[in-house]
Amino acid sequence: MTGITPDYLEQVLAKVAGAASTVHELLAQELRTSFPGRHLSVCSEDDIPPRLQPAGENDLCLIYYVASGEHCLSLTSDAAAATGLVVALRGEDD
Repeated sequence: MTGITPDYLEQVLAKVAGAASTVHELLAQELRTSFPGRHLSVCSEDDIPPRLQPAGENDLCLIYYVASGEHCLSLTSDAAAATGLVVALRGEDD
């Protein structure tokens, strides 16, 4: 399954907003349960190269597209090629 639609992105953003106090590991598990069939990872925004533009964002996180190819995952700006998302949680000083 490839390609991430704007609606899907908005659903993930809403789910993250509703789970604001959930720790990384539990949030990742909750997202994977809510959105099966896609790669979903949670990390800190500090783990993402600053040159990348997020696909979406809210007050709690930035979301980036992930593509899988030849057994490797990589960040991409191409929604059509995306097979999942990385949710990068904002630091508390933002």
